[in-house]
Amino acid sequence: MLLHLLSSCLLMFNTTDLDVFLRVQSLSTSVGEGAKWLVNKLKGKMQKPLPELLKEHGLPVGLFPREATNYELAPETRRLTVYIPSPCEVGYRDGSELRFDAMVSGTLGEGRLTEVEGIKTKVLVWARVTAVKADAAKVHFTAGIKRSRSRDAYEVVRGGIIVDEF
Repeated sequence: MLLHLLSSCLLMFNTTDLDVFLRVQSLSTSVGEGAKWLVNKLKGKMQKPLPELLKEHGLPVGLFPREATNYELAPETRRLTVYIPSPCEVGYRDGSELRFDAMVSGTLGEGRLTEVEGIKTKVLVWARVTAVKADAAKVHFTAGIKRSRSRDAYEVVRGGIIVDEF
């Protein structure tokens, strides 16, 4: 019922109003995740910075954009969920590009992130990344095909550029 009412209200708005609504909704989600992080901090449940977590698991520290500061890691399933204020795109030193949704998830293992949702890479067109594996020299992205890139390009945390859609 609420969804029907909301969609009826949105029909009254023009596309600019709809865009504003969607951005406010995204901001609301980000604020909610930030509030959850603050509550955990106040409870004494400080979590390490995301780059440090990635490094401990053998992944490059710059895999996610600088804006990805809030995350959850379920200890029993190793499911990592990373929150980013809005969908964004990051260009890396080797010329590669990754696009991130506002929420990215995957199963974290030593040197790998599998069952990935929320990342795309540019391979002529944008393709969904399903796995990321790293070794000492390379980062391997699976997006239909396996693409290997120099690990050095992903060892620096870079800022993302906001995009309209994932």
